[in-house]
Amino acid sequence: MDSKYELFIRIYKDAEMGVYTIEQLLEYLKEKDNKIKPVIEDILTKYQDFQKRAKEGLEQKGVSLEETGLFAKMGANMHIKKEVEKDNSDSNIADMLIQGLSMGSLDMEKELDTYHKTLTKEEEKIGKDFLKFQQKTIEELKKFL
Repeated sequence: MDSKYELFIRIYKDAEMGVYTIEQLLEYLKEKDNKIKPVIEDILTKYQDFQKRAKEGLEQKGVSLEETGLFAKMGANMHIKKEVEKDNSDSNIADMLIQGLSMGSLDMEKELDTYHKTLTKEEEKIGKDFLKFQQKTIEELKKFL
């Protein structure tokens, strides 16, 4: 596989895991009265959009995708459940999301730096858009700390 597809694969996998974890988080917060919920729902919508865009880009290139493994999803689900049961305050939820987004943001910066010479303008744009989404979301979530 051409290494330039790695950026789209990274975006797809990060967005896929983001969708899964945010859906789980919202399920755990369903009966709770958190002010952060609308922000989390907006994050979910954006992750879904990036997942779709990356998938379409890869399908156009004939690249097939594998779904994230069950163990990764189970581990994330258990962590979210434990955190929400321990402390479901908006501050704790924001902190948890910021940690995940920060790791994803650093990874995306590395990917863009590594593959910038081989990317098309479209590929570079989606990568930069995804990075901006992560960084902007981190700043928005800081209001809840």
